[in-house]
Amino acid sequence: MWMRASLAYRTSFWMLTIGGFVVGGLDMVGIWILFQTIDRLGGFSLTEVAFLYGAAGFGLAVADMIVGQVERVGQLVRLGKLDVMMVRPLPLLSQVCAEQFALRRVSRVLLTAGILTWGAAYVDWTPLRAAVTVSMLMSGVVIFAAVWITFATIQFWTADSAEIANAFTYGGSTVTQYPLAIYPSEVIKALTFAVPLAFVNWYPALYVLDRDDPLGLPTAFQFASPVVALVLTGIAALAWRTGVRHYTSTGS
Repeated sequence: MWMRASLAYRTSFWMLTIGGFVVGGLDMVGIWILFQTIDRLGGFSLTEVAFLYGAAGFGLAVADMIVGQVERVGQLVRLGKLDVMMVRPLPLLSQVCAEQFALRRVSRVLLTAGILTWGAAYVDWTPLRAAVTVSMLMSGVVIFAAVWITFATIQFWTADSAEIANAFTYGGSTVTQYPLAIYPSEVIKALTFAVPLAFVNWYPALYVLDRDDPLGLPTAFQFASPVVALVLTGIAALAWRTGVRHYTSTGS
């Protein structure tokens, strides 16, 4: 329904879609400009940074398009719309994620996929590296989606705290778009053991790009993204069920 609604005004849809593509591309243009004055960033070349940027951005973009609307759960609670959804014979989470679905966000998916493809063109590919890349992309989507849902459930108890989730999704994507080697070791450890966003692209990319881990962590970390995604999915499911069970309605 929301897809049909967005396509009803085709000129507006294409303007928003192209605009999102252009605005998103400016980030990569900024990185390209930066590399006009330096040869390496944290020991990584421009194409390697493009690979990291595309992988992190793709995971966020797909997760945003699929479950990004869950950040509006607080607004749905205040307006009483969540009560309406709960009486429908459909999964509550799917209804929340589908509410006001924005098809124009596909522009970000295409942009990051293009940047990733450019960076991947300079990789010395093997069957295992290809498999790790596919696993990285799928796991990245799941990790970002799980983080989004987990932190969105806080809004069952608070009036509005969407920015908490955004700090770890959009903010986490911004951090992981660059080589984590440029950050202090404490940041890398936090993104590994506290909020494991480093598994979105950093650890698998180290294997694909044939780079050494600056922290000297076990090589197994470079293949652990699917495990992390599975664990975070379990946490997100538990958090969502807990939030729904404690929801007492607004009475509207």
